Amino acid sequence: MNIIDRFRLDNQVAIVTGSGRGIGRAIALTYARAGADVVCAARTMADVEAVAEQIRALGRRAIAVSCDVTDLPQLGGVVEAALKAFGRITHLVNNAGGSGPNDPLKMSAAKFEGVLRFNVSSAYELTRLCAPHMKAAGGGNVVNITSGAARYAQPYFSAYGTAKAALTQLTRLLAQDFAPDVRVNAIAPGPIMTDALARALPADMREGMIRNTPLKRLGEVEDIAAAALYLATPASSWVTGKIIEVDGGAESSVWPG
Repeated sequence: MNIIDRFRLDNQVAIVTGSGRGIGRAIALTYARAGADVVCAARTMADVEAVAEQIRALGRRAIAVSCDVTDLPQLGGVVEAALKAFGRITHLVNNAGGSGPNDPLKMSAAKFEGVLRFNVSSAYELTRLCAPHMKAAGGGNVVNITSGAARYAQPYFSAYGTAKAALTQLTRLLAQDFAPDVRVNAIAPGPIMTDALARALPADMREGMIRNTPLKRLGEVEDIAAAALYLATPASSWVTGKIIEVDGGAESSVWPG
């Protein structure tokens, strides 16, 4: 196989959570451009339907599914929708997740567990549901979107940092459980300039983040999508259980990620 052809996803079927905006949207579109059909899943139907329409315009098939990943029973519906539309599942991107800063004296254990459910339990459940179908399809691939916050020690990120650290370790462990049929890897983004961040980030804070990043710019969603494409394709066929840090070279906490 030509080395460039190893970066293709022709006739594969991918589920991408949180694909209505930002990193998830970029990954969904990138997978489609590489030849995959895509199940676009997120809470806001209008957002994922818009992305699905863009994918169809690229000549690939796509469906939009409304799903709140924190409601774990809904994840089975995503899998069922994928199988009904495309007959199989070969790829999964667990992108949905996140949380803001928290004061441990004010955040209850119940809310802490909610952050874990959003970032970790949802990825575990969807991977568990998809893996048998991937094996039946001849093999598959899972990419989890974790964060540089998993390895930084910083104040007011005990919930988010713990959740992403758990997702990072879950990636390594599930890679052992599902090998050799399903590869499981993760990407740990640094500061990514999504539309939401661009609206909320003060100019002085943005300049400080750029100063503290060795490559002297904030990341773009396409930077993460490119890494996700590598991890999904035969180009990375001997890679599993690994975390790729895409963070501009940052070795200290410039942004929770």
